[in-house]
Amino acid sequence: MEAGAGQRQLSQGGTVQCPEGLVPEAESELFASLRRSGQRQKAEQYVKGLLETPGRKTLGHIAAHLGGPAAQQSMHHFISESLWEWTPVRHALARQARLLLGHDAWVVRPTAIPKAGAHSIGVDLQYVPHLKRAVNGQQAVGVWLASERAAVPVEWQLVLPRRWREESLRRRARVPDDVRADCLEECVREAMAQATQAAGVPSRPVIVDAEGADAVAIARHLGEAGHQFVIRTDPGTGLSVDRSVLPAYGARERAAGELVAHLGRMRAPVGPEPDRPVASVIPVEAPASPHGGALRGLRLIGEWSASDRGANRLWLTNTTGVSVSALLRLTRLSDLVARDAVDIGDRVGLRDFGGRSFSGWHRHVTLASIAHFATVLAAEPSSCAAAACQAA
Repeated sequence: MEAGAGQRQLSQGGTVQCPEGLVPEAESELFASLRRSGQRQKAEQYVKGLLETPGRKTLGHIAAHLGGPAAQQSMHHFISESLWEWTPVRHALARQARLLLGHDAWVVRPTAIPKAGAHSIGVDLQYVPHLKRAVNGQQAVGVWLASERAAVPVEWQLVLPRRWREESLRRRARVPDDVRADCLEECVREAMAQATQAAGVPSRPVIVDAEGADAVAIARHLGEAGHQFVIRTDPGTGLSVDRSVLPAYGARERAAGELVAHLGRMRAPVGPEPDRPVASVIPVEAPASPHGGALRGLRLIGEWSASDRGANRLWLTNTTGVSVSALLRLTRLSDLVARDAVDIGDRVGLRDFGGRSFSGWHRHVTLASIAHFATVLAAEPSSCAAAACQAA
């Protein structure tokens, strides 16, 4: 008898329900890199636990939901001690998310994860710009495949504060020697480098919405890697007008906020909507730094809503051949990611790992990202199932 649409036959006999929303073809692809059937079964069970366990999705709560003390020991080993690699699973997730949901842009956003204690990997007292205060917890950078339909996280990097880079804690958490991850900028660089290695996922603009990060440093990294980007920029970022385009203006470096405020004649409505925003587009360059020469070919975009006097947001971009209204629509995908990170991500436990293991954190957020994907698919099962069947 053939397994039903929501089931998959295991080599040991019996069936395991596909995690809610995943069709068998997608599930098979996601876990194909796990060589042993027992590992694939545990991955399916863990995702099922993330979807079904009430409350916080800690290892203990998931194990209790799945089967008690024996399950807890088994799950702890699978997440924190096992040797399976999370990168191939994330690449498979990116391919499936692209196939079933589409892909208008990569969206990169940091996530603050408050913690009560000091023992979880990466926890320290860290300043969170959007909260304007220091918070005891973790900071992670997520890369999301995003379209107007949905957003799915496909890559993660965890910021490692100084105390976690010291030899004693680094060794106890089993942080690999080649992992730096000492700041948001480094995490953005590494996250995008990893995410874009997924075969079969075409290039798209990169939207970086990381308040407090060095936008110029990120622009250098992404530009050198060949990406088209739109990066949220602090009003204090030092830039100068590109005089090859606007020769009448001085070359003095100014703050980005000052440039958009003073060049008021460059503001114009964008988009066809009645309440369309106002934007100014200024050709700029970033000054030379110890890490490279002047960064040219950039545009600074300031945007205002109809009711605001000051610019709502500032963006730095190297895109060409794309209208300002289209770029601003892409930046709205960051708001979609922020919403889904709470509405779906918190529901499936993206921020709930409480262990000290560096690899455990990465395996947990990888499987929680799959649970997030399954939740998105469950909201539109018919079209997604049809797409999977066509691709099979």
